[in-house]
Amino acid sequence: MKKAIVFLCFSLFVFAVSAQTVAAKLKTAFQKFENDPQLKHALSSLYVINAKTGEVVFSRNASTGMAGASTQKIITASTAFEFLGKDYQYKTRLGYSGKINGNVLDGDLYVIGSGDPTLGSWRWQQTNDSLTLDQWVAEIKKMNIQEINGTLKTNTSAFPYQSIPDGWIWQDIGNYYGAGAYPLNWKENQYDLFLSSGNKINDKVKVLNDSAYSFKVNELHSAARGTGDNAYIYYDKSLSGTIPVNERSFTISGAEEDPVNKLLTDLRLALNRNSILIAKDKGIYNRNLFQKDSSELKDIHFFFTQKSPALDSVIYWFLQKSINLYGESLVKTFAYEKNGFGSADTGLDMMIEFWKQKGIDENELHLVDGSGLSPLNRLTTHAQVQVLKYAKSRSWFPYFYDGLPEYNDMKMKSGTINGVKGFAGYHHSKKGEEFIFSFLVNNYNGSPSALVNKMYKVLNVLK
Repeated sequence: MKKAIVFLCFSLFVFAVSAQTVAAKLKTAFQKFENDPQLKHALSSLYVINAKTGEVVFSRNASTGMAGASTQKIITASTAFEFLGKDYQYKTRLGYSGKINGNVLDGDLYVIGSGDPTLGSWRWQQTNDSLTLDQWVAEIKKMNIQEINGTLKTNTSAFPYQSIPDGWIWQDIGNYYGAGAYPLNWKENQYDLFLSSGNKINDKVKVLNDSAYSFKVNELHSAARGTGDNAYIYYDKSLSGTIPVNERSFTISGAEEDPVNKLLTDLRLALNRNSILIAKDKGIYNRNLFQKDSSELKDIHFFFTQKSPALDSVIYWFLQKSINLYGESLVKTFAYEKNGFGSADTGLDMMIEFWKQKGIDENELHLVDGSGLSPLNRLTTHAQVQVLKYAKSRSWFPYFYDGLPEYNDMKMKSGTINGVKGFAGYHHSKKGEEFIFSFLVNNYNGSPSALVNKMYKVLNVLK
């Protein structure tokens, strides 16, 4: 017994000394970091706790609200697991109005969505756009429909008219990462542009597939070799920026202006390829009241339901590839599942209220979107660590942890917008200690990659 007590005391002493050593090293490393010229006008915050004991290892500006960029996705992902459950699946339904007489549908064919952001995505085999359309056509054929004496329809009023959060900036919303969230999303609401640059700096850049998109203004120019993708697509159908010289098929991706009609158009083409005729040649989607409990649903005969991958798989890609569309869809889904209407504002209020009930001061979370793309978001590193700590106690944690990318040999979500860089996650040290941390920097100057290396040097103390 005495030996056991002595051993326990010694272990606690070693642990305490080790924790003090980490804290002291973090203090030194962070002071050096803050004194770097790149941080002269910046605000930096680091909050670290011991994952097993909850003891604060280091805290600097932990209660100061800062833009968190995509590190904010850890909050949306954790909330999604709590609100929806790891097995949650979105549902997209096919149905028809009117009657089927012989092999003719005297009525309209409907596609009714619930905000599935994975529909037509290439990230899963079962969501692939071609396979999805082939399956839908096969289900329509099972109904013995060879001719549609009507048109293709859907209804988007289960979500607000505005698909894009108010806090997103003009430079972002025309590009693929600024795609809005709709009741019907298709191929992650993005498209590709293929560009060809000149041989000299400042030469004009040509859009090889411009006939499909008809841009009004093209101010793209060639830049020095190795400068990368600095091209931007704007929502008013204009292009600006640069790509490197001597590129013959350089790809950039934009946000689809109307993914709902794009989906209906692709479905119409798939039906035509299978000799299923449609009387009218334009898809229509209505803004009329059409909530999920509406009596109007009784007029539609649903015959097939397409289910998305389970939420744990959706969250995996949401965190791994930082897909903003997934975050905005999830926020609207919170409200849709509760009230039948996918208001983003309601979904965000639900998130803040949930974490308030878990002990996080509501003033630590000022959220205007679910992805972190807006520079108007404000959160504290303390709040992020509390979310990560809570996640670790939940049954769904293994799926959440698996989704976190690995940077600098640490499991953590990164975040990047103009002037903002952050990391938030977990680390197991070589000594067996477990840490939870959030590290945010706002308004730095100079190279982002140089800043990241300096942030890594601070985080390396935890190793």
